[in-house]
Amino acid sequence: MHFYFSDKVTLLFEFWDVSNVSGMALSLLVVLLMAVLYEVIKVGKAVFHHDMRSLKMSASWEAVGESETSSLDSETSHHAPINSAPSSHLPVIPESSLQTPARKSRWFLYHVCQSAFHLLQVVLGYMLMLCVMSYNTWIFLGVLVGAGVGYYISYSILALHRI
Repeated sequence: MHFYFSDKVTLLFEFWDVSNVSGMALSLLVVLLMAVLYEVIKVGKAVFHHDMRSLKMSASWEAVGESETSSLDSETSHHAPINSAPSSHLPVIPESSLQTPARKSRWFLYHVCQSAFHLLQVVLGYMLMLCVMSYNTWIFLGVLVGAGVGYYISYSILALHRI
């Protein structure tokens, strides 16, 4: 197998049969956008994960504020501190306050969303791989340019979030 330059190619499905220059230009645009979307989803997963971790930390600190007085009054408490750094002034959070039903349902929704993002990323990745495996040079270049543009656009988002 080898790469070839042509305006005739069948991509992914039988109905996506390109046979002229305008069809190739439209297919290039679609493949380019798919590659951009792949990169955006990849970064979106990281941003979403970071936001959920910061939400989890703020929820933990809210629990600290609520349980600070009761935990510090009882000197026989056997619960672990919120972080592992040894410090005598850190409040102790009871394990039961961290496992509320609202927090469990929030974690479940987070996990479902992360799984859906991952599934979409895998499907797009395999579709892009199959497009490249058509061995059409124009399609290959469309995937490369889309990945580069997607990286350029999406990683500026990471800089804004300071991840």
